[in-house]
Amino acid sequence: MMCTSCETAAAQAVPTTGEGREFVVAGMSCQPCSTKVATAVRAVPGVTDVRVELSERRVTVAGTAEESQIHAAIVGAGYTITNP
Repeated sequence: MMCTSCETAAAQAVPTTGEGREFVVAGMSCQPCSTKVATAVRAVPGVTDVRVELSERRVTVAGTAEESQIHAAIVGAGYTITNP
């Protein structure tokens, strides 16, 4: 069961256009968390779209950004990526 903030974040997730790379993010548990991660990832050059699925702790990123830059943005925002 999600808290109200988490349900709101899931409802506000932006759909991904085209295919994207998927990251599982540990520690992302509420709307402010998902907003912080999405904002950090959107700032990466080459990112064209970010979709956050809070209930699954999943972030899908579209665009030409290098994976290492996306990783750095998520870690820099204070979170851990749990998938390889």
